[in-house]
Amino acid sequence: MRKNPRLLLWFIIALTIVAVLVDIPPINNFYVGLINKKISFDINTFLHTVGINNNLEFRKGLDIQGGTSLTYQADMTGIPSGQQSSALKAEQTVIERRVNLFGVSEPIVQTATLSNGQSRIIVELPGISDLNQAEGIVGTTAQLSFWEEGASGSAKIASSSALPLGLTSVLTNPHKTNLTGSDIQQTSVTFDQNTGKPQVQLVFTSQGQQKFADITKRNINKPLAIVLDNQLIEAPTVQTAILTGDAVISGSFTTNQASQLSTELNAGALPVSLTLLQSQVVGPTLGLSSLQKSLVAGILGFIIIVLFMSILYGRSGIIASVALTLYTLFVLAIFKLSSLTPYGVTLTLSGIAGFILSIGMAVDANILIFERMKEEKRLGKPRDAAIEIGFSRAWTSIRDSNVSTLITSAVLYKFGTGSVKGFALVLAIGVLISMFSAIVVTRTFLRVVYK
Repeated sequence: MRKNPRLLLWFIIALTIVAVLVDIPPINNFYVGLINKKISFDINTFLHTVGINNNLEFRKGLDIQGGTSLTYQADMTGIPSGQQSSALKAEQTVIERRVNLFGVSEPIVQTATLSNGQSRIIVELPGISDLNQAEGIVGTTAQLSFWEEGASGSAKIASSSALPLGLTSVLTNPHKTNLTGSDIQQTSVTFDQNTGKPQVQLVFTSQGQQKFADITKRNINKPLAIVLDNQLIEAPTVQTAILTGDAVISGSFTTNQASQLSTELNAGALPVSLTLLQSQVVGPTLGLSSLQKSLVAGILGFIIIVLFMSILYGRSGIIASVALTLYTLFVLAIFKLSSLTPYGVTLTLSGIAGFILSIGMAVDANILIFERMKEEKRLGKPRDAAIEIGFSRAWTSIRDSNVSTLITSAVLYKFGTGSVKGFALVLAIGVLISMFSAIVVTRTFLRVVYK
């Protein structure tokens, strides 16, 4: 690559063309005077022809595109005071599962306990303006059921579309038992005394004890599927008949996975009735106004950076500004392409702030490189050697500073919620692309121009 940077240059040009095609909005009947024709272009039309049905577009959060906000009151009547906190957490988990199942981008589900002891659940759904649809997504009380393999020769269910999601992957002829979440008294996370591995312990009611004993007797060495809200969550294999009413679900669980499973089981064992207190459609007016101001600030900052780099570093600064433009195209293309995957990046105002911040960090890397190059030239090194030495010696500083930023982003993403997660994710993507822009793009341009 060092002897023939033009190969890498063509690679960058190809990436740029793809990024422009992805970023460009649909063009309908645009008149081009040079060829005296009208042209139309829509990348989504091309994707549909190759079998990709999802539209390529920016996913926008509630603060930009608007949506629906729902406030529920949780009825804790009949739930012991020591279990109310876990029941509320379980209900939050179930609602998050439901809205994610419907593909809602970056929903916000929060719980709160008021001073008078009442519990509230607040749900915000971006992009959904139909209140009836929003209420249908959140739904009612979580339903827990247990499914077993039907006896050979018994009638099979005609259509698998009526079965819970994922059930047919573990049961060939699934049949629903009479054991439900109301038969579970409590679930908790324990640890195996022999292996020390986490496991989930179930305690059944007296009525559930007899039901579970009958089910385990006829299903030894067979899977028993646990279904919550019409979706398979676990399918442990029955090792032996359990007659005491105390069961343990063991496996290769981490502590977090065991805790998650216990929470989901509690959602059916401790059903929380929800009463809708308030529902409203949130308009994007405030978000669009803030978005416009953010875009103006970003464009103004970009222009100032270009002028600063061009004045301070001359031709090298202009090259860095071109690389910075490509960096912006690459990041926006990644945001759009992510909408084709289940892990799409949702743009919120905080996420846009993270993107603008990453632009400044991309310039910071170039400044470190150019300053090292100036030092080498003062020592009498030729320009070609100064370029190579400047990049190699500045790389360690760039790497360490960006890794520390990535660690911070990972912590924010792990422990943050809502817009904080969006900010951390966008910042991390920007930092990674900025390293590619500074080390690969700028370096290639300098080699081609000066050699």
